[in-house]
This record gives sequence, C-alpha cells and structure tokens, in this order.
Amino acid sequence: MEKFILYNPVKLHFGKGVTQKLGKYAPDYGKKALLIYGKGSVKKNGSYDQVIRSLSEAGIEIVEYAGIKPNPVVEDADRAADLGRSEGVDMIVAVGGGSVIDSAKYISLGIPAGHSCWDFATGKRKPAASLPLLGVLTIAATGSEMNMFGVIQSDKEKRKIGYGHPLMFPKHSFLDPSFTISVPADHTAYGIVDLVAHSLEGWFGDGEASLTDRFIVSILKEAVEYGPALIRKPADYRLRAKIMFAATMALNGLTSTGKKSGDWGVHAIGHCMSVLWDIPHGATLSIAFPAWMKLQKERIPERIDRLGREVFGTSGPGKAIEAFENFFSFLGSPLKISETGKGSGNTSQKELVEVMKINKAGGYVHELNEEDYSFLAKEMI
Repeated sequence: MEKFILYNPVKLHFGKGVTQKLGKYAPDYGKKALLIYGKGSVKKNGSYDQVIRSLSEAGIEIVEYAGIKPNPVVEDADRAADLGRSEGVDMIVAVGGGSVIDSAKYISLGIPAGHSCWDFATGKRKPAASLPLLGVLTIAATGSEMNMFGVIQSDKEKRKIGYGHPLMFPKHSFLDPSFTISVPADHTAYGIVDLVAHSLEGWFGDGEASLTDRFIVSILKEAVEYGPALIRKPADYRLRAKIMFAATMALNGLTSTGKKSGDWGVHAIGHCMSVLWDIPHGATLSIAFPAWMKLQKERIPERIDRLGREVFGTSGPGKAIEAFENFFSFLGSPLKISETGKGSGNTSQKELVEVMKINKAGGYVHELNEEDYSFLAKEMI
C-alpha cells in the first residue's frame, strides 16, 4: 500500500430538512451571499425556497446568478465572479448538482483573484485565496459536494478540464435526498452511472490497497442493487437516500486511499464527448467505460475479471464488461453516441479523435495513444 494523507474538511449535513439549518452556519462567513444555481429546477424541487428562507431569516443579503449549464462553461463562472466581486459578497451558496457546485468552486477562486477562472483550470495561475462555499445538493452524481475538484470547459478551445485545490473544498454541504425525487429518470440514471464511474476509476488505479478495493466494491454493490430499484420507484425517499450517500462516498477520497492514483482516462474521454456534442456527463461515461474496458481486456484481464466476480458474480473479463453494459442499459443510459441522437459515421469518429488529441485524453495509469483513440471512437460511435 502507498503512503497517503487523507484530508477532508467538509462538514456534511445529510437527511430530510437539513437545508433549513443553512442559515445557522452562513453568518459564520459574512453577511452577503452570492447564490448560484442552474436553469430553474431548484424552484420546482423546493430547495430554492428553503435556501432563500433560511438565509433571509439569518439576515444574509442575497445576490443571485442563475443559468449554470449541465456541462458548465468558464464564461458563466467568469460572469458570476465579476458579479460577486462588484457586489462585495462574503460567501457563495451553490444550489444544484455537480455542475453548479463545480462552477461555484471556480467562482470562489475567481472573485478574490480578479482574473479568468480558466487560468486556474489550465494551470496558468495558482489560487492564493477563496471565498467560503456552502453547497446544497439537488442531484446524486458527481460527489463534488465533498471534494476539492471541479470540472469546467471552454467551448472556444474545445477543452474540458478537471482541476483540484484544497481551497476548493466546500465548508458545508447540505444533502436532502427529498430534493432529488423530482430529478427525471434519464438524469437519475446518469447520476448512478457517474458514481459507478468514479468507483471504477479508483478500481483501475495504481497500487495494492485491499481495504480500498473493498470500499469500492461496496459502493458499486449499492449502485447495482439500489440503482435499478430507484429507476422503477423514483419517488422512493429511502432509495434516493441510498444512492445519494453512495455518490458522495464514491469521490470524497475514500476510493483512492492507499493507491498512487485513480486512472481517470474514461472521464477524460467523456469530457471530449461533452465538448463536441454537449452530451450529459453521466451519459458519456456509460458510453466510454465499456469501450475502454474492451480496449483493456487483453492488457489487464485479471483486474477486469476480478471486478466482474466481485460485483456481478461473473467469470471472465468479457462477461464482466457485458454485465456493466447490461446494467447501464437497464438504467436507460446510452452505450453508443448514436443513441443520444448526436454524432455518427466516419466524420464524427474523426472529430472525436481530434478532440481527444487536443485534450490529451488519457489515464494516469493506463495511458492512451492515437491508435487507442481510433479504436475507442469506432467503438463508441
């Protein structure tokens, strides 16, 4: 097992009604909040009203920035940072899914810095300060509520980049599973795929850490047992809670402890599909992971075989891959890009290969070359 430091300062509040306590903690960070959210779902699921009420009762002044996209773009982060800077806000409150919380993390760095958030993502500049961030989660998927990472894209450059820094940890995250009950079936499925993908990235990481592998398998078993049940019964609070908790645990440091790293090559491939066709993140992962495992089937057969045995009770790497495909398909998440109504044919394959080159898509453990890109593009289209 590798040497490691496990650090996670996020105070997580989980359960029905926890968001009502937001106003109890917000005054610790100031008197004026920049409220960040997406395109309106927060006003349908009740989270927006609870946040406004709780902050207002605590005497917190609110400045709003709405319209964060599901695949968040740096232009929104920069505009929100400009607004927060001009209004002199003390903190950020992010209400929404991973895209909103990811954007808020960049905004928290951008307000004190005074330059584009893209400079952090590309490594051009390093953050020196951040505004406190409080998150209210409304979809179970990315795990952004309990980690220091965020993904953002530039449509102009055709790049989507993940970046992390300790200054990006939220101070508090409020997780009320009841807010996720109104999430549509397709995005519920994408969230389940996302938590599975985070676990798989850890599984295919480098290094021997048996307890970490058991953590990963346990999270995957939660998804495999309760994910399909949730698709059948989307209004079941108990099932929503189980998936929400699993999604948070899948990317809060637990699944990489004692390893050199996770791989993250599949996420890099998925980002390329999002840049090209604006496909939802989770949908890109159900397309990319089976294709990636087919590429790796002869390279790491024992690892894929063991994964299938542990999670599905299968035998052989081919059967393991088939089991994951069947699982994703049952959830209603696509296995091919063409199923999304987007790219098809040789032209799309070439476009995807080029964007993978631009983004240097590849894993930290299992590197990818241009021949691999061609195999993957053909398999995914």
